Amino acid sequence: MEGSPMRPDDVEVIEKTTPFQGYFRIDRYRLKHRLFEGNWGGEIVREVFERGHAAAVLLYDPDLDQLVMIEQFRVGAFAALGSPWLNDDTSPWLIETVAGIIEAGEDPEQVVRREALEEAGCEITEIVPICNYLVSPGAVTEFVFQFCGRVDSSHAKGIHGIADEGENIRVFTASTAEVFRMMDDGQIINSMTLIPLHWLRHNLVELRTLWLDGK
Repeated sequence: MEGSPMRPDDVEVIEKTTPFQGYFRIDRYRLKHRLFEGNWGGEIVREVFERGHAAAVLLYDPDLDQLVMIEQFRVGAFAALGSPWLNDDTSPWLIETVAGIIEAGEDPEQVVRREALEEAGCEITEIVPICNYLVSPGAVTEFVFQFCGRVDSSHAKGIHGIADEGENIRVFTASTAEVFRMMDDGQIINSMTLIPLHWLRHNLVELRTLWLDGK
């Protein structure tokens, strides 16, 4: 067993309960899992935040070399302001990419195409996958599917979102160089936005060649 890859059947769930069900859900697990040495460990009790899975898209216009970004209030960022390690000027209004929860019957690409229209008023004409990742696997189930979508940014602006869902989303455009500076200056502080921006910085030349040569 030592050195072998661990599998889901190397986990035994003793009990699973749901102590809280609201807008999101919290499950409590009593479980044990096999150790790398080959034997089984003792019982562990953990609460898990069941948020659902999400898809996100970095909206890029290769013709103008511009990105379409959004800004909106995030209650989690607001709650984090009490941390002594955050700067006094940290804002709960975050600069982000377009994203949404994957609903039943949807696939990730359908989600980002829909959300690009709802949140930014942009139609995605071409799309490439970036990566998939777990947001915070120590306590959260959420898996994010990341894409980069080609858009026409020339008319991207204004306030968007579904008011009945509490959305108030400011849409703005900026050159890739400007957004990279914002990232380097610490103005962008959420992983769902930082990850695709690092990808774009590394793949910008290849992406522009792919999309502009295919016009």
